[in-house]
Amino acid sequence: MTRATVLQEVRQMRFEELYARQQRRELTMGDAAEMLGVTERTFRRWRGRYEAEGAEGLQDRRLGRASARAVPVDEALRMVTLYATRYTGWTVKHFHEHWRTEHGGTRSYSWTKKTLQAAGHVARALRRGAHRKKRPRKPLPGMMLHQDGSTHEWVPGCQWDLIVTLDDATTEIYSAFFVEEEGTLSSLRGLQEVIEAKGLFSSLYTDRGSHYWYTEAAGGKVDKTRLTQVHRALQQLGITLIPAYSPEARGRSERVFRTLQDRLPKELALAGITDMAAANQYLTTHFISAYNQRFAVPAPEVGTAFVPWIGPSLAEILCVQEARVVANDNTVRYQGLSLQIPQAPHRFHYVQVTVRVHAYPDGTLAVFHGPRCLARYHAEGVLQEATVTARPQPTHRRARR
Repeated sequence: MTRATVLQEVRQMRFEELYARQQRRELTMGDAAEMLGVTERTFRRWRGRYEAEGAEGLQDRRLGRASARAVPVDEALRMVTLYATRYTGWTVKHFHEHWRTEHGGTRSYSWTKKTLQAAGHVARALRRGAHRKKRPRKPLPGMMLHQDGSTHEWVPGCQWDLIVTLDDATTEIYSAFFVEEEGTLSSLRGLQEVIEAKGLFSSLYTDRGSHYWYTEAAGGKVDKTRLTQVHRALQQLGITLIPAYSPEARGRSERVFRTLQDRLPKELALAGITDMAAANQYLTTHFISAYNQRFAVPAPEVGTAFVPWIGPSLAEILCVQEARVVANDNTVRYQGLSLQIPQAPHRFHYVQVTVRVHAYPDGTLAVFHGPRCLARYHAEGVLQEATVTARPQPTHRRARR
């Protein structure tokens, strides 16, 4: 029994009681109308209908009548069928955007949501928890960036890590790509993409992952005196690294990943993408720009905190740098590889000399002695080309007899 039906039965019983008292002349028509909460004219009209038709005359004639503004049943059925056959699991907002742009839908988001909930395809949202004050955004782009990774089944059967670098002021994504596993090189790659495209920024906000921070124990306080490779590179660039001590503290990036985990797998599936290379290309050419257009917000203030990078090669800073001692055969051991140092014109050999191995995000390697690059190598340790030319061999004249 609906609420309207219950209220109508109560009104009917109340009217019959007052009508009987009015007929016994215990009440005037005006008194009876006032006690019922209606005008005397309405009470007179109800009395006439009651005397002519009985209790049925008191029924609200609007009940059961179709609304002139009601959406046709076949239109609602087409929308629900489309969701069930092609967009199952999508959020209402994401589906509503595609329904309007791709399928010519004209109804509002609220109507779409209520219709899908009534059909049992979308669950009703839980009540919100207690109010929590949100940290204000930074006033300018480039004042603080977030970098984080998310492990998820982005395509069926494949667990990849998505590395995202975004701006705190606008939520604009500057860099996003898939890798097999998040780590130092993937973080450096994201930083290099941002600096090359936008310039140097002021600070980076991250979790306490081992590639960002040293901690005595998992979940413990960070040790700012011991620098990871990422922290060392940021320090060379004058960028402050800021640790977050809870997921709630990184709420802005966490919300971005919730949106990405909901939307991106569906977009990749809709595009028929199943491999990482194609997925990364789709991110670069389609998804990131569309995402920023839809979700990025204007910065609180006009301007930018980005400054152009005018220093030496950025790649030689945003890389893994490790010291090694050259062996007696002029080779350097690194990650199971043997890197042969070529002969140089300015030095006979480098035996027992301490050198630096640079490992770049693309997998290639290089060996440095001070500021001098001795050689560069492919990811397999094969020499690309000698950075310095070979030392010319001395020529010996034959003595005259």
